[in-house]
This record gives sequence, C-alpha cells and structure tokens, in this order.
Amino acid sequence: MTVQVLVMAKTPVPGKVKTRLCPPCTPEQAAQVAAAALEDTMNAVDAAYRCLVVEGDHPTPAGWNRMPQRGGTLGERLAHAYADTRIDGMASLLIGMDTPQVTAGLLDAAADELGRADAVLGLAEDGGWWALGLRDPSHGEVLRDVPMSTPDTGRLTLKALQGRGLRVSSLPVLRDVDTYADALEVAALCPAGSRFVAVMA
Repeated sequence: MTVQVLVMAKTPVPGKVKTRLCPPCTPEQAAQVAAAALEDTMNAVDAAYRCLVVEGDHPTPAGWNRMPQRGGTLGERLAHAYADTRIDGMASLLIGMDTPQVTAGLLDAAADELGRADAVLGLAEDGGWWALGLRDPSHGEVLRDVPMSTPDTGRLTLKALQGRGLRVSSLPVLRDVDTYADALEVAALCPAGSRFVAVMA
C-alpha cells in the first residue's frame, strides 16, 4: 500500500518550543533540541510521498511537500492536517517531531500494517501518541473531539477510532521528548551520528 507520511511540526523558535526543557536549558538551547529532533525525524522518512505540516516558516527540504497548519486546538490542527494533505486512494501516516529515535524501518512497518488494518496507532509512554496512520485520511475528523496533551489522549484516540468501527493495530510504544529527563533517555536510543545525540552531548 502506498502511504503518505506527514510530519507535524512547529518551527523551532526560542521561547516557542520545548519550553518544559527550561530549566536546565535556556530557550535557545531548547530550540536547538527541537530543531535536532525535527531533523532526525524527517531524516527517518524515506517515503515517496511526504509532507511537512508546519506551524511557522520552517523551510521545506528538497523532496518534501509543505502544508501550513490551520485550526485552533491541536485536535483541530491534526484533523486539518489529514484533510488538507489527502491524496485520493492513499493512506496517511502522521508522526510528530518529538520522537527522534524513530527509524525508517519502524515507519515502513507501520505503512505495511496499514495494508492489513484500517488504522495504526503508536502510543507514547506519557499516555499520548506519537503516530497515527489512517487508511482513509477522512477519519482524521475524529481527532477534533479528542482531548490532546493529556494522560488519556492515547486511550481516548483509540476509543474514538474504534467507535467508528475501525480495525486498529498497535505500533511500538515510544517515549517522546517533553522534559529534559525525556531528552536524555531518548538520546540514548538514537543512532550514533544523529543530530539529537550531538545536541544532547
């Protein structure tokens, strides 16, 4: 199955991203951490169809499409991300910029699983989720009513998807980068040579 990969991101601006890393990081250092996480995440995406869904003016690398985020709440922005990038007959796999340890192999496996399920969901250790793939991107509308950034976000997302009658397969649980302790733990999981490892060294 052909799958479009969407990376949901914020432009790494000091004081606007990764504020929970401060302290011990300064706002400038936190922005560097965010930029490194985004770069490593995008480097892991080897799909033929890939789109950066971004808040702000972050430049789009060669080989990527770009779509600005729109909507008020995060749930609205996620729903619009699926709708605004939809390609007829193609599934969409959306990931965030907070799991720089993600690999091309993991994303390829998620795409393969979408050939057998209606949706794939990768939960995060903090109760949220790091990836959501939808064979039919129109089902992204369900996210408008799911409370985001809570310890129950992942569970409620799964419940909402199943409430639509979708068959949902689980992806591996990953730790995302919210706090400095998270960043240290995630850096230990990233491959040598990654920008995130270098920034956290």
